[in-house]
Amino acid sequence: MKASLVAISLVSTVLTGCVTVDAQDRPRAMTTMDAAMAAIANPLRPAADRARDVARKPMETVVFAGVRPGDTVAELAPGGGWYTRILAGTVGPTGRIYALVSPQQAARPGGLDAINALAAQYGNITVVPTDYTAIAIPTPADVVWTTENWHDFHNGPTANPTGIAKAAYAALKPGGLLFIEDHSAPGTGTSATQTLHRIDAAAVIAEATAAGFKLDAQSSHMANTADDHTAAVRDAGVQGHTDKFALRFKKR
Repeated sequence: MKASLVAISLVSTVLTGCVTVDAQDRPRAMTTMDAAMAAIANPLRPAADRARDVARKPMETVVFAGVRPGDTVAELAPGGGWYTRILAGTVGPTGRIYALVSPQQAARPGGLDAINALAAQYGNITVVPTDYTAIAIPTPADVVWTTENWHDFHNGPTANPTGIAKAAYAALKPGGLLFIEDHSAPGTGTSATQTLHRIDAAAVIAEATAAGFKLDAQSSHMANTADDHTAAVRDAGVQGHTDKFALRFKKR
């Protein structure tokens, strides 16, 4: 498909389809789409990353999250940097990505090698080892972003999702956005976070709103009705194709 046809398809999906964008926000969404399209096409992205684009829908996701050129984004638990690359390209040279890694990851020998190499490639990424319940960045963020991590914030002896939500709130500018995408487990609350690595969207909404956030929008663009929510996310039959939810919250 030619690039122009891809763009038309994405405009249709984002502005009139399952990714909700209010009319007043459409100019912002269009600006983000231009920047995100260039970021996704950037040859610095590895082939292994590109192979996951169809499943992860980065264009729709970035637009829904409310990221725009020039933004400061705090990315919680960036992992291998799949989205970090795209976010860095989207915010551009006047924006900044703070890749927030846990102290545990930073303490592992070589634990930061991959994300540090990525930061050196892009120039607008700063790697910040920090306690997620006490986010420490030099300037308030426009967006706090995390993908497929919120369920894990419930696991382990130091799990504290409520504290993380409060820290995200404190790290944002007034009116700033919290974006959370994760593997869905409707009706389970938080009981599947360790066994299946899934979480109920309703539980996430409750935790974020308890921290002061207002739910701004939900998107079904990552939904997959073929997933019956009974398999762990790394099971061969569902890996890479789980039913996912996307939530955008606003700081009051």
